This record gives sequence, C-alpha cells and structure tokens, in this order.
Amino acid sequence: MISAKLLNPKNIAVIGGSDDITKAGGKVLLNLLSGGFSGEIYVVNPKASVVQGIPTFADVSLLPETDMAILAVAARHCPAIVKTLAYEKKTGGFIILSAGFSEEDEQGAALERSIVETVRQTGGSLIGPNCIGFLNNNYHGVFTSPIPRLSAGGIDFISGSGATAVFILEAAITSGLPFSSVWSVGNSAQIGVEDVLEHFDQTYDRETSSKIKLLYIENIADPARFLMHSASLIRKGCRIAAIKAGTSEAGSRAASSHTGAMASPDTAVEALFRKAGIVRCHNRTELAYVAALFTYRQLSGKRIAIVTHAGGPAVMLTDALSEGGMEIPRLSGKSADSLLEKLFPGSSVANPIDFLATGTAEQLGFILDACENDFDEIDAMAVIFGSPGLFPVDDVYSLLHDKIRSCRKPIYPILPSVINVKREIADFIAHGNAIFTDEVLFGRALCRVNATPPPSDSDAFIASTGTKVIRAVIDNAGEGYLAPEKVNILLDAAGIPTVPESVAISSEEAVKAAEKMGYPVVMKVVGPVHKSDIGGVTLNVNSAAEVSAEYGRMMKLPGVTAVLVQKMISGMELFCGAKREGRFGHLVMAGMGGIFIEVFRDVATALVPVSDQEARSMIGSLKSYKIIKGIRGAAGVSEEAFARVITSLSALLETAPEIVEMDINPLLGTPDKIVAVDARIRVSSLQPSVGIH
Repeated sequence: MISAKLLNPKNIAVIGGSDDITKAGGKVLLNLLSGGFSGEIYVVNPKASVVQGIPTFADVSLLPETDMAILAVAARHCPAIVKTLAYEKKTGGFIILSAGFSEEDEQGAALERSIVETVRQTGGSLIGPNCIGFLNNNYHGVFTSPIPRLSAGGIDFISGSGATAVFILEAAITSGLPFSSVWSVGNSAQIGVEDVLEHFDQTYDRETSSKIKLLYIENIADPARFLMHSASLIRKGCRIAAIKAGTSEAGSRAASSHTGAMASPDTAVEALFRKAGIVRCHNRTELAYVAALFTYRQLSGKRIAIVTHAGGPAVMLTDALSEGGMEIPRLSGKSADSLLEKLFPGSSVANPIDFLATGTAEQLGFILDACENDFDEIDAMAVIFGSPGLFPVDDVYSLLHDKIRSCRKPIYPILPSVINVKREIADFIAHGNAIFTDEVLFGRALCRVNATPPPSDSDAFIASTGTKVIRAVIDNAGEGYLAPEKVNILLDAAGIPTVPESVAISSEEAVKAAEKMGYPVVMKVVGPVHKSDIGGVTLNVNSAAEVSAEYGRMMKLPGVTAVLVQKMISGMELFCGAKREGRFGHLVMAGMGGIFIEVFRDVATALVPVSDQEARSMIGSLKSYKIIKGIRGAAGVSEEAFARVITSLSALLETAPEIVEMDINPLLGTPDKIVAVDARIRVSSLQPSVGIH
C-alpha cells in the first residue's frame, strides 16, 4: 500500500502551488525547494505563469508523467485531479492537504471514497486528506514549520492530528531529537496508523531502520493489527512511545459488575499498549522526554545516582523517582570517602551527590567515574547542571558528551538553564545529544519507561475436555447472568479452584448441604446481583438451626430465587474479572478484592490472551503488591496461583467469547492456594467482538 513513489519520488507536482507562503500550497512548495529535493518539481496554477521561480502548468492534464503529487486545492476538485494523475500521468503517490472531506459531512465523505477507489485501483498510496503532509530524508512534503533535523537513524513519527504533530515536533526539537520521517495521516482515508506500522515492520532493517517510533493517535481502527506490528517492531529492537487521545467518557456508564464499572475504552488502550510494550504518554512534553530517554543506553535496573550542583532540583528529582518506584541508594564506605576527598569542602556523596555551585568539570568527571566503576549499587546517573550565567560551561557539557558515550551505565543530562547557557546547550545538542530541562518531568518519564514491560505472548490453554464442557454450557445459555451451578462448571472446566457449594430451594436442602460440607458455612442469596446490598450474605453459620433461620430470612428478600450454601474458608481477599470492550476484545482485571476493589480501585488490566509473564507483571504492578507478597509478619498469597487464575480466566474467555462481563470476587488467597468464593458471569447471544490474537 505504501509505494516507492510516495517514499522516494523522482519528481513531485504541487497542485495549487503559489507565491503566497501563508497558504498551504505556497508553504509546501517553499519547504520542498528549501529542503533540497533532488528531483524535478512541477507546479500547477492556472493564474500564474511562474511560482517561486518555477514555470507553471495551467492544468494537470498538461503535466508530464509524475511520481508524486501534493494537492492543496478545494476538496470538490480533488477526485477529478486524482483520476487524471493516476490514470494518465502514472502518479503513484498522493498527499492531499485539503480539508472538507469525511471530517466535515457525508458529501465530503463521498469525495473521499471516490479518491480512495481511484488510488486503490491504480496501486497508489494516499496520505490524508486533511493533513499537514509527509516528510522524510528525500523531501519535505509538509506545509508547516519547523522542519526537524533529519537523519537516517532519527525518529519515525506518526500523527493523527496535523496541528498536534507540529506541537510535538516543537517539543522534540527543543529536546534535541532528530527525525527520520513524519507521517501526518489526517483522515486516514487509505493509510492509517496501522498501515504505517505494518510498513515499518515489514521493511525493518536492524542496521539502517530507525529504532524509535512516536505515535499520536486519536483512533485505533484495528487493535489486533496495531498490536501485531508494534509488538513485532519492539521485539526487533525498536522502542515505541505513544499518546492516545480521546479516551475519556462523558458521564458514568451503567454496569452490573465491578469489572464493567471500571473497564472503559481508556483501560483497553492502556492494556493494549502494555501488551505491545509501548510506553504510554499523556502529553507532548512527556512524549518528547520519553523519546529523549530512548536515545540513551537502555536502563538495566532501577538504582539511580543523582549528581547535582543545586540541592533543590535534586530533592525534587529524588521525590519523583521514589514515587515512581525507582531507588536512590545511599552511598557510603571507602569508595564514597575517597570520592568525597576529591570534592570541595561541604560537598556530599550520600546520594544525591552534591558537588556545590562551585564544582568543576574535573570534579564531575571524578563523580561519574566513581559511579561507573566503584559503586555497584548504581545502575544509571542523572546529572543536573545549570548555570547562574556567571561563566561558560562548555567544559562541563563537553565532559558530559564524552562520558555519555564512554560509560556503560546510562548518563542522563538535565540542563535547566535554557537561557543562561543557551549557546552551550545548542552546541551540546549539535553534537548529537538529547537533553532534559525539567528534573521532575524527567523523573516521571524515566519511571514510566522503566515500568513498561516487554511485549507479551499468551501461553495459556484449556484441555480439550474442558473446552467441550465450556462450550456445552455456553451454547445452551440464554441472555444474561448464568445460574451459580453453571458458573461453577465453567470455573472448574477452566481450572480455577472453587469452594464446595450447593444451591438449596428448601430449608431442608440447605441444612443437608451444610452438614455435608461441615460447619461453619456461608449462605448467599441467588438472584440479586449485588447480594451484600440487600443483606443477602451471612458468614459463620454454625448449626442446623442457624441455617434454617437464615434460609427463611433470605427467601423473603426481594428477587431471591434460592439460597447458596458454601463452605466457609479464610484468606486474603483478591479479585479477578473480565469485560468485553468493543474492538479490543476482552479485558481481564485483577487486584485486591472484597470492599477494597470499591474503595481503592487498585486493579491491573490486560487484554486477552494473557500470558503467565503478563499475569505476573499485572500482579507486580499493583499498589497493593506489598500486601499480596506479605508485609509486617502477615502472610501473603501465592503469586503463582494468582497468576494461574488470571491466565485460566483468559483461556476461558478465548473459549467462550460470548462472556461479556465476569467477576470473581472474592478470590481467597493463602500462601498455598487461591480459591474462587463468589463469581458471576453474564453472557450475550450477540455476535462477539473480534479480540486481540
């Protein structure tokens, strides 16, 4: 779909090119000319004979054969122009800057469909319409500025918004980042984000291709395809960061399960990015900072040395890193004492390492060498070095440049004095370095990168016998919630341990079930979704008389059809659930259970299929992870068993995609096992969505 004529044309025609560089046609022509395009440039303008020094053609029919065309004319003229170019001029690449298509109304959408059909039939490639254009090392086919510094190993950037692309470029350029290509896909009439990712994936060369991809996305049309190609690129050695805008929801959605209430398009995006190994960002600056981090050596570990000559920024960075799960190890011992002797009196090497405002480049070198060679407890160095404007700092930045390249451990330059040492920073950037200007934003970006796991694959499955049992239940299920006994069948078939239980429709049946299980038991109403809200759960029932009394009370509650008797067990309350979320397929959520899910909403989310690795990563990402592991003498739970429940649930959903909502709450966990105590499953006879596979 993405042709050579789009990527590397021998000639380019600008339809609507003019001398007015305040308009798209004039500015894109100026950018082509100033960008040093090596081929022929043609201009079509019926009102002028020469435009920006180039003789014009009055009509596209008069053009010679043309590899690529950039259209900056009214939308209504575009279909006919594209037909002429595609069929008569053998044009294979099109960029349509014009607006007034599907983003506006149905009439515009019809024009857009006509253009796409022409391009499709002739084997061409279309960027746009309603975009700022496309640029790479071959030509600058955009009507905006600034034009970033371009290099073969720079960043590949895809944006669904033209204006936002410009703002992101400005943030990235300020950080010193070079680019390899910029794709403004606009309406994505033919080529969208997924298509560009597929192109990157299929043409990837470990030696020559860009290793960094940035995305600004407003719509993920095909989550499965997006996942496949982004994860493939990351496995090949790329690093990807993305902003996904437009995921908030106005108002609250009605949902009958905890998972349904918490799941949303935004949680689906979060899970998709996590599964792919994409670092999710939420604003332009964060995206630029993450991209800058990608240009440095990859961090292995979470122990950071903060090197500074200003105490305040170091304290703020310490806070930001600590809040994000990084460590700032205290430095002591002979190596620390030896380093301190090389610094001015009043300096500190405890970490942060503060070598004072009077510190020299030589002293900074001593510090970085010690962190590199003497302190095994350090994985990376963050250097904060600004200036009050009293003297040049070229020697410091020159040393940083050399150490960044020679040290095995990453060194991150945080250079806040963007005015006082503007010249020195510009020189530092010109030597190929990316910078950070704000220590807190840097710290948060580093934490976000470090917390993003690698791409994950599923390794969960259900034995064929279990699959047959599951399908038998689902194929005979109606619309809505399954009966408790059906839920238990599904859980057992999926390999999720359950508590012994029995549904009673008489007091005698309830007593008989309780005595068979052994006291104490738990009694729960059957019928109402939220049992606790109506007093439909009773714990520690210890005799036949209590069972009989509770049965009578419960059957009088509204909507109750039966009573569930369950063996009472103890353990830490956990939660696991699922929801089918549109094109994304099933979301699996897990965390602390019971009332904690409502109070703390501390849950981790993943898209089906969920691997064991991914399940363990979910558990480890919880704010309550320390509780799950065991804290202050309290026993934790089996992480292995918890992960197995998550992967088993994932496999159940793959086998039964008709499940639309599901809660297992609580799961009771001990150091040895995890057992499902209460669960509900809602199925739909509607055609299930296509998920992520």
